[in-house]
Amino acid sequence: MRSITIRAARRFLLLKHGLLGRRRFIGKEGAVQFVRQCGCIQYDPVDACGRNAELTLQSRVQGFSKAMLQELLYRDRALFDYPDKELAIMAVEDWPYFARYRTAARACGRQFEGLAELEERAAAYILQNGPVDANSLPIAGKIHWHSAIHWSGNWHGESNAARSVLEQMYSDGRLMIHHKDGARKSYDLTARCLPASLREAPDPLPDAFDHARWRILRRIGAVGLLHDRNSDALLGIHERTTQLRAQAFSSLLQEGRITAVQMESARSPLYLRSEDLPLLDLAESDAVFPARCEFIAPLDPLLWDRKLIQEIFDFSYRWEIYTPAAQRKYGYYVLPIVYGEGLIGRIDATARYKESVLEVKNVWWEPSVRRTKKLDAAVQRAVKRFAEFNGCREIRDDR
Repeated sequence: MRSITIRAARRFLLLKHGLLGRRRFIGKEGAVQFVRQCGCIQYDPVDACGRNAELTLQSRVQGFSKAMLQELLYRDRALFDYPDKELAIMAVEDWPYFARYRTAARACGRQFEGLAELEERAAAYILQNGPVDANSLPIAGKIHWHSAIHWSGNWHGESNAARSVLEQMYSDGRLMIHHKDGARKSYDLTARCLPASLREAPDPLPDAFDHARWRILRRIGAVGLLHDRNSDALLGIHERTTQLRAQAFSSLLQEGRITAVQMESARSPLYLRSEDLPLLDLAESDAVFPARCEFIAPLDPLLWDRKLIQEIFDFSYRWEIYTPAAQRKYGYYVLPIVYGEGLIGRIDATARYKESVLEVKNVWWEPSVRRTKKLDAAVQRAVKRFAEFNGCREIRDDR
């Protein structure tokens, strides 16, 4: 088995994610290219200084803007929203691969009395009137319903009927998100959003094991390196069990689609996609890369396996958004900072959109970081770019 150093693993991950050296993801094509590389990027509606998917792309894609993502999703239809690793955004050509989940959602929907009739009413209304959100769909009251995709187990509560119908039809593929106004979703008929070639395409992987292998391979490619162990990087793969995961890793290894490497001090092998071996060679070389400073998203694909990030970067990160304020170590929406070959700290920045002000509340440095004028200047340049990304004309530094 090939042995690698921790530094090589660190450089490999940063190169893989386009966070080391000059930017290699450029414009709209680069944004789609990065989404394809990851399989999906996570969507989260919270907007403290950009939403998670926007933050993920701004740290990598040259020329990226928030409007660019909206265009790719809702005008160009190169990307679409659907659950993958939680709520996610993925490339439109992946639509056929999620047929099994749409089928499961339809079967789940048949359990709820009266839902089918409400779906037909909603479909007729949307056909006649165009995209709707939960507030504009004329279906009142509450119904017993839960999603087959977002939750599991038995649930017997009541939910808003209009929202439930739209979510059900979105889960089973009859509707797609037409656009978002902030975090509010408006839906339209999938037939008006996707070409028939995608809507009618058969499931490319009808066998459950083949499908699970495909999704696990995507997650290895998304993070770059993974152990064969239970990990948050594999969330959302519903068929996953310890046995199936081990079988998938073994099968992918035997076929040569993934390669095992042994990192110094690691107890178990790490796996990467075999197509990424040239990038590992580059990471192990004497190549010198220009140092870049970037602020990365709290649910960034690089951070999907936080135990792995602790192993490789000696960086412990916890998203404290759901932590009670008195128990937070850093802050509500703190972003890790990448500089050069490491994760060097974290920044607490809030965009005051109405005031057009980016407020920098604090920057925390890792204990091993030596402050220099060059480092401080790189962070200041990153803050300036971050303010522009958020449409802020002024930077207020509270440190």
